Amino acid sequence: MQERMKVKPDSRSKKAIVSIGGKSFFARSSWEANIGAYLQFLRDAGEIDDWAHEPEEFWFEKVKRGTRSYLPDFKVWKNDGSFYFIEVKGYMDARSKTKLNRMKKYYPHIEVQLIDSKRYREIKKGSKSIKAWGLL
Repeated sequence: MQERMKVKPDSRSKKAIVSIGGKSFFARSSWEANIGAYLQFLRDAGEIDDWAHEPEEFWFEKVKRGTRSYLPDFKVWKNDGSFYFIEVKGYMDARSKTKLNRMKKYYPHIEVQLIDSKRYREIKKGSKSIKAWGLL
């Protein structure tokens, strides 16, 4: 199946609906689209069982003001049936730090892996073999 993208015509930033591995999702950045391509690469290689973009939102019920919820970018299922979440962040602002800190506090049993600029560059080094890399 051919990978494709639909770009919002009035968009200044790189945001688009992308289709990777038969899954369509709204990527808010080229990094997010590329990590989707990377996850599909891992799935095709049998290194993970599956992945999904933004399938679960976490609520911080005890918090009355400020950041009350968190929607991780990706959920990844390992081959053993366990899972973890991925957050793609080129830079870390105060609100993003708060979300991740609250996840640790209210959901300590949930693993969230951060793909920051350093980790993204590591992944990008091998991107020539990732079929859908650079769609956006």
